[in-house]
Amino acid sequence: MAKGFYISKNMGLAGLLMGAVAVVIIIALAAVYDKEKTKNQNKPVDGVAMLTTASPTTSSTLSTPKDPWEHYRLPDSLSPVSYNITLWPRLVVNASTGLYIFTGQSAVVFQCKKDTDLIVIHCNKLNLTLLNGHHARLTGLDGATAPTVKTSWLQVKTEYLVIQLNGKLTAGKSYRLSTDFQGELADDLKGFYRSEYTEDGGKKVVATSQMQATFARKAFPCFDEPAMKAVFHITLIHQRGTVALSNGRDTVNSTIDGTEVTMTRFEPTKRMSTYLLAFIVSDFDHITGSIENNNVLVRIWARRKAIAEGHGNYALNVTGPMLNFFERYYNASYPLSKSDQIALPDFNAGAMENWGLITYRETALLYDPAISSVGNKERVLTVVAHELAHMWFGNLVTLRWWNDLWLNEGFASYVEYLGADYAEPTWNIKEQTILNDVHKVFAVDALASSHPLSRKEEEVNQPDEISEMFNTISYSKGAAVLRMLSEFLTEPVFARGLSYINQRTHCECSYSILTRGLTAVLTTPGMSLPHTVHDIMNRWILQMGFPVVTIDTATGHITQKHFLLDPDSVVDRPSPYNYTWLVPIKWMKGGVEREQHWLLQETGISNATGSEWVLANLNVSGYYRVNYDMDNWERLLNQLTTDHTVIPLINRAQIVDDAFNLARAKVINTTLALRTTRYLSQERDYIPWESALRNLNYYILMFDRGQAYGVLQGYLKMQITPLFEYFRTITVDWTRVPTGHNDQYNQINAISFACRMGVERCRVLTSDWFREWMLNPDHNPIHPNLKTTVYCNAIAAGGVAEWDFAWQMFKNATVATEAAKLRSSLACTKVPWLLNRTTSSCVLLKKRSGFLKQFKEDNARVGFGSGTLALEQAIERTTANIKWVAENQEPVMKWLANECT
Repeated sequence: MAKGFYISKNMGLAGLLMGAVAVVIIIALAAVYDKEKTKNQNKPVDGVAMLTTASPTTSSTLSTPKDPWEHYRLPDSLSPVSYNITLWPRLVVNASTGLYIFTGQSAVVFQCKKDTDLIVIHCNKLNLTLLNGHHARLTGLDGATAPTVKTSWLQVKTEYLVIQLNGKLTAGKSYRLSTDFQGELADDLKGFYRSEYTEDGGKKVVATSQMQATFARKAFPCFDEPAMKAVFHITLIHQRGTVALSNGRDTVNSTIDGTEVTMTRFEPTKRMSTYLLAFIVSDFDHITGSIENNNVLVRIWARRKAIAEGHGNYALNVTGPMLNFFERYYNASYPLSKSDQIALPDFNAGAMENWGLITYRETALLYDPAISSVGNKERVLTVVAHELAHMWFGNLVTLRWWNDLWLNEGFASYVEYLGADYAEPTWNIKEQTILNDVHKVFAVDALASSHPLSRKEEEVNQPDEISEMFNTISYSKGAAVLRMLSEFLTEPVFARGLSYINQRTHCECSYSILTRGLTAVLTTPGMSLPHTVHDIMNRWILQMGFPVVTIDTATGHITQKHFLLDPDSVVDRPSPYNYTWLVPIKWMKGGVEREQHWLLQETGISNATGSEWVLANLNVSGYYRVNYDMDNWERLLNQLTTDHTVIPLINRAQIVDDAFNLARAKVINTTLALRTTRYLSQERDYIPWESALRNLNYYILMFDRGQAYGVLQGYLKMQITPLFEYFRTITVDWTRVPTGHNDQYNQINAISFACRMGVERCRVLTSDWFREWMLNPDHNPIHPNLKTTVYCNAIAAGGVAEWDFAWQMFKNATVATEAAKLRSSLACTKVPWLLNRTTSSCVLLKKRSGFLKQFKEDNARVGFGSGTLALEQAIERTTANIKWVAENQEPVMKWLANECT
């Protein structure tokens, strides 16, 4: 699954007003959902009542579950072999119930591993039809005799159908469990659900699915755990004129006698997990391609209008090359006969790696070059790369349990840059992993409320606990740690290790299997590691956080310490390694790269003399921050101001990011961090500027409306004006677009930040562009790259006319990316009553940790479900922010005032 929420590079600033509110509202909604989620369990659908047989379980208040159906993990007595599933979604409202429904039949063949008189299978929000007086029918296979059903019930809390038998199933024998059922085709984006959109003046309905992580059980009764792999035989019944899709190619199309419907059967799937299953019924259209030198069908599906206007072409153009790349990278052919990718109007995640039928938000798959920006194009590229990477590592080789989710998502988040770089080699996109993953996750993993990449299985059981694993740690820290592993092993060795694992087709993987696979291929001559790969990686995987490595260049001594953003916070999670790491240190002295060094406890390198500066963590290949003695900081700052190009591009971004975060953690002085920005007036590259702006935005947010804001704005205006003028010159007074991919991003930064800091030329530029559009609404003169920042700044500088125009254009927008840009820009107005229009559906809340803490206490009894970690992090961050402002406002004001005189 792609990284859950996507916010464009400038949209985030417009959303700051809503950010604190959104966090608390999401947490509150999660709590309400946890409390109320069983209310609809007994709702009748089309006249078939839900199971109401009383459960024989003891009181739910028992602290330790005793019966198998009280545990959230399935018993190990049964193992699925295959499913035969027929589903019939109705795309019109049922007249008697007022609901959209689907009906279905399922027959699961399973093997008994241990003698048992109990069948426990996942089932959630399904109305099961009585079969011969029981809720399921059991048949013995290959001569086995099936015992009769004694009783059955739904265990709502653990989402099971429980069947007690009058006799025992025999180990080694196979059986078939058949069920007929009916469910609501709801709009909740889970299981088998409906997605709606408007086209050609009317509403249209799509029946689609999202099974990850625990929602397959909402579509049909199943053994819904990732290690419980099986072969799926899928049949979809659907109205004529619609198309049915599933994981495999369709094999038979027929008509049910007497009913104007079509029955589509699909080839059997590979042996796979329930969470990767997908089925869709729609009237979408598609475009077709194929993998070069391979008989694999490649199709892009979307709304008919989107396909007709070519919005799927870019995704199709990059899919073939990336599949070819991954075949070579994994040393394994694409394992399926086709690759469908479909853009859905309503979809909760960015995308989902269903094997052979990948589902996407429209903004993650569709690209319109006339309207969409370079950021939108890159979004399509990287998300497609992420999902295609899963076709091997994640789908062919699957995690054993959700506690190791980082293996799936961290891996795909790392290699997506490799696939994207292959498809767009001039973009230098691999550099962006530093901004998008490393720096991003540093902010979370430096909190005392963080958690290790891999948790114990018993810590991740309930659906809410599983959902909580889909977070920045799993995705971005996973990517950063795997990138570090690839760096010190070298990419060829890393790729050979993955090939070794992929040869164990359909295995259930854990991180220990990964490290064993890498160890098995460590035959590179001259490679020397201080410990085994397993021992090195244990410290990065089994304990949370990361170190700050401190280098004293006068003595050459190196030490490490667990880095916490708030040094006064208390870490109550014990570490098996006492928060020390085996740290790979790539470094240079005086501009010359030196041999890699390893750090566990205190160690040393050669000391620096004279004007020589030491720079560690070259290209940020390691997952840690770096601090130096003050003399070396001075030498680095001097190098930045005299000739910053001597320091590698990514390391210029690292110096700024490390310094600002070390200052927030009270490791260095705040004014030292600010001094790293002095050279920015000379900087023209995107990566360092983006790193600086993200850190400076923290200062802007903390000092907004405070007495320090005026001098801060004055200083930043001096730094951004040369960049603004640089882009004005190379674009011939804004009539062209820079040719470089990252230069296009930095042009956006230049205009956005210059306007924000009060550069008058910028205000006039954006207002004039917007006014030109207002005079001719059918012709938008604003380049797609610049729309977000121009819309926002023009509305901020304007009044009612500008806001009303943007609102009208938003209502008229037919492309998702354009609608998103206009919607976010509406919050940029500085007119209070217009802002109230934008926020009328939200409740504005205090920004104080006291409110959050009280909120936590007031709702502790209900619980926060998957919002628990978000709440803990919000409290910790807010508390740290309040302390930081109180301690740093005066020294920051003095330094800025001195710089501006």
